[in-house]
Amino acid sequence: MQPIIEIFIQNKEFVYVLILSIFLGIEVIANVPAVLHTPLMSGANAIHGVVIVGAILVMGHADPNNYLALILGFVGVILGTLNVVGGFVVTNRMLEMFKRKPAVKK
Repeated sequence: MQPIIEIFIQNKEFVYVLILSIFLGIEVIANVPAVLHTPLMSGANAIHGVVIVGAILVMGHADPNNYLALILGFVGVILGTLNVVGGFVVTNRMLEMFKRKPAVKK
């Protein structure tokens, strides 16, 4: 238990940012009308490039022996990339719904 507490004490700024992000995400999702959930979700997924940059910065500044930071950074890059790609795919599918279909020749 003591090593976990030491990790939280050493990285308390990151823990504060994580807790604030969780509360902010809950407030944003709770106050957005249901009609706007899909456009908001696809846009938010595309904005996850910030997560990728943050994860790369964490891995770049981490000590080579700090495996926790390296693993968390790697997982952040993977999950952020999946979210960015998913955001573009969802946005593309939404835009396909608004395109005109070619007329059928009889």
